[in-house]
Amino acid sequence: MTNSLVDSLFRCRVCGFKNDVMVWGPNGDDPLYSFEICPCCGTEFGYEDCTLKATRINRARWLEKGAPWFEVEKRPDDWDVNEQLSKIPAELL
Repeated sequence: MTNSLVDSLFRCRVCGFKNDVMVWGPNGDDPLYSFEICPCCGTEFGYEDCTLKATRINRARWLEKGAPWFEVEKRPDDWDVNEQLSKIPAELL
């Protein structure tokens, strides 16, 4: 498994945030249905990002609101929304 594939298993497909827990199965196509919530955009993994259409809709909605943090206290001081979005694989944009 490549490093980029491993990295993508931990990333929110909506906002690109890298989580501490794996949110996608080893094949990268199956959600783990962990019911974890992204601390950045508030996406429920395996539900609000289960299809490409849902991922795009939720990303647009989050960005239209100004990309607010769901758990503000977890936002890094040096956070850059564009840098984080650049981590989303091209096929999910």
